Amino acid sequence: MKFTGLTAALFLFSFPALADQKAADACAARLPKNSAAIYSASAAKYSPGSDMRDIVKGVARGMVMSGALGRDDARPAAEAAGACLKLMVN
Repeated sequence: MKFTGLTAALFLFSFPALADQKAADACAARLPKNSAAIYSASAAKYSPGSDMRDIVKGVARGMVMSGALGRDDARPAAEAAGACLKLMVN
């Protein structure tokens, strides 16, 4: 399977150093179930210097491959999670 749409549209921004974990968690509390799952798994894997875009992409792809997330739902769920993750690392 190709995940071109997911890959191309996940994030168009970079993630520098850790910023505001509290704001990111508050944002994530308002996310739908799939986005919250991507947020949680991605936040747990993040360490300063790592590429959050790659982490989110891997998490979303894994969820699609395991059947936990529909392919059509992956992109919007990852984008919503990314908006909260951006708060954590900016």
